[in-house]
Amino acid sequence: MSSIIKAGAELGTLDIVTAGGIAIRRSEVAADYENAITPLIDALDSRVGLLLSSSYEFPDRYKRWDMGFVDPMLSVTSRGLSVEVKALNARGRVLLPVLRRTLDGLDAVQDVEAAGDILSATVRRAERRFAEEERSRQPSVFSVLRALIALFRSDADSHMGLYGAFGYDLAFQFEPVDMTLERGDDQRDMVLFLPDQIILRDHQRQEARLMSYDFTIDGATTAGLTRSQAEVPFRPAPAPARACDHEPGEYAALVDHAKESFKRGDLFEVVPGQTFFEACPAPPSEIFRRLRERNPAPYGFLINLGDGEYLVGASPEMYVRVTGRRVETCPISGTIKRGADAIADAEQIRTLLNSAKDESELTMCTDVDRNDKSRICEPGSVRVIGRRQIELYSRLIHTVDHVEGTLRPEFDALDAFLSHTWAVTVTGAPKLWAMRFLEANEKSPRRWYGGAVGKLGFDGNMSTGLTLRTVRIKDGVAEVRAGATLLYDSDPIAEEAETRLKASAMIDAIRRPRGTARP
Repeated sequence: MSSIIKAGAELGTLDIVTAGGIAIRRSEVAADYENAITPLIDALDSRVGLLLSSSYEFPDRYKRWDMGFVDPMLSVTSRGLSVEVKALNARGRVLLPVLRRTLDGLDAVQDVEAAGDILSATVRRAERRFAEEERSRQPSVFSVLRALIALFRSDADSHMGLYGAFGYDLAFQFEPVDMTLERGDDQRDMVLFLPDQIILRDHQRQEARLMSYDFTIDGATTAGLTRSQAEVPFRPAPAPARACDHEPGEYAALVDHAKESFKRGDLFEVVPGQTFFEACPAPPSEIFRRLRERNPAPYGFLINLGDGEYLVGASPEMYVRVTGRRVETCPISGTIKRGADAIADAEQIRTLLNSAKDESELTMCTDVDRNDKSRICEPGSVRVIGRRQIELYSRLIHTVDHVEGTLRPEFDALDAFLSHTWAVTVTGAPKLWAMRFLEANEKSPRRWYGGAVGKLGFDGNMSTGLTLRTVRIKDGVAEVRAGATLLYDSDPIAEEAETRLKASAMIDAIRRPRGTARP
């Protein structure tokens, strides 16, 4: 990445030895703050990598920062119980032998094989039932992630880690749900990258740094090896054959169907979605710039997943954040349209806060969230530290709770991640029954929607956002999925309209160039 980022003064080096015996040298140089991420955004159109960018600040919750990379050395991908670790360049190949030993020593996987630059393995199916408190420790693709994090574990650096996207279907490794929707052959459940060069931009200090890492193990080193990989330019596609996976009125009919489940007591709430399809003549970098300009969000991202697939998002919701032993989430439920000006916004906020339905939605979500934490947190440590707080976005106003807990010593960040899979704000309650309802009644698989994006740090920390307000681009066609929280008193027409409102900012970013007036 040093080929696209103009480096400045050297800021020093740091030598690290990981828990698995890998020697790492980190070199740090200053970068131009104003232009640090501009070339990265452009490069992601044709090069695998990621940018995480926060353009929304909330005291003690979200800070404005950017971090990203291209040309990572390794990828970790999964589909179902199959996992692949792939060296993406010569530098990644240096680590393949130690990664092979790590997988060979892992009881949770079988059929470990090496073919060229790829290590593959299959997760063993659990031989016994796991209690709810143990669900995060049963064999799964996360067993591989836990082993990799243990191999690279070091508290000396807060930026090394696995970065990428976690798909909705990962939950089915733990939840007994019959998967009836057809999954495409191109669907991946997880794509994570191990970068060895990261650009960081700190908005509070107004400074930027380029961090570079060299790895040495078993006498082999990445020092002096190239990071370059083949570039695959973005290519637009013709207009898609359909505009939505629901015909007008079908989502409203689904609301009526859900209300029958509420009457029977099968569900308390559920969050079905619908997907909109758009031609995407602009490259992903331009969609990202439009979103960042028009819809600032705490979890903005641009990810080139490879294989012609991109994620461009402006998510308002934290999924799980772990700092030390502190676990945080910020459930969002309760939505109303922005007003035309500050006075109209105030009226809308008053309406939202006085809505018994919206209050009930958020209360139910937070109750489930607290229960998720209680499985892994110290007794008495789970508490709501912010109640029905207002967050304003470009077109919407949300009410948000802020919940925290303290991890018990025997649990880690991955346990926290898995205990919340997936957030009640995108599934429903009871969570298992809601997920079964969604699988049986949604028109298409969720893929990345309702999953998470972010970082699993090798220092034991984690920062992830929920995959909402996201454009998935595949082979030049854009997809936007949006849902609404349904309760027993939901208005079918209003709920269908809410999904369209939530999707509208993403669709606007696809259709409307920067500098043009909103229609």
